[in-house]
Amino acid sequence: MKSILVTGATGLLGTTLVPHLKSCGYHVVTHARSGRADLLADLDNRSSAFELMEQAKPDIIINLVGLTSVEQCQEQPNAAYLANTLTVENLVLWILKTGTASHLVQISTDQVYDGMAVHTEDQVTLTNNYAFSKYAGELAAAHVPSTILRTNFIGRSKVSNRESITDWVFTSLRDGKQIQVLRDVFFSPLSMATLAGMIQLVIEKNPLGIFNLGSHNGMSKADFDFAFAEYLELPTSTMSRIYSSEAHFLKAYRPKDMRMDCSRFEETFGIKLPDLKDEIRLVAREYHDIT
Repeated sequence: MKSILVTGATGLLGTTLVPHLKSCGYHVVTHARSGRADLLADLDNRSSAFELMEQAKPDIIINLVGLTSVEQCQEQPNAAYLANTLTVENLVLWILKTGTASHLVQISTDQVYDGMAVHTEDQVTLTNNYAFSKYAGELAAAHVPSTILRTNFIGRSKVSNRESITDWVFTSLRDGKQIQVLRDVFFSPLSMATLAGMIQLVIEKNPLGIFNLGSHNGMSKADFDFAFAEYLELPTSTMSRIYSSEAHFLKAYRPKDMRMDCSRFEETFGIKLPDLKDEIRLVAREYHDIT
């Protein structure tokens, strides 16, 4: 049985992925910077990263560490570099120095794309510091046997101090708050539950290279939010569609179109990824117990 180290295991995706992998019988070692995890370390510190890796000696590393706030990455580029690039460089350097046959699964982002199209893996356009730092992390990961997954995910947060996009929409509409949603920003995310299953496939096969991993028939974030509300029969009178140029709450540029062509992933694994509408329905079920 493969030994799996999940770094950043206490974040949004990790709190879904770790229980899924454990339920499948994998030996999972969890890492976090602080809090409740098997191993605690700052991975942007090389000696701390090396010490952690020597303790874990994993067959598979699933790296979920990252600074995902687009605004914070834009305002603090060095913080973006430390979290999204240097942490990967340190993991890679340990693999290279020790000659360990660890396979790295690097979770990247759909924000490396822009321009109105459904993007293949070679159509990179970097438009903000977050995307740049995550892409630099990809370049580092490529120096060792690795699977790089460009993705975006949705679902109910299991982390007390972290709110997902669907959490925000749900609580805002339930409480009657006025919110604005973006009509000209497109994406094709997966639910965290589906993504966890896809990552399980990756660690079983360990394919090399970069893969888009998302849903079919992506839509604007506004259409997504309205569809999510419709499945839960939430009132939408307080939700209005705006263009991103009108969104004064966004201080950093966001790509307008992050939809992905995931045929490479589907062909590699012989599967069909779900439609985004089906993923919205799946995620909506996670909120039924609190509606």
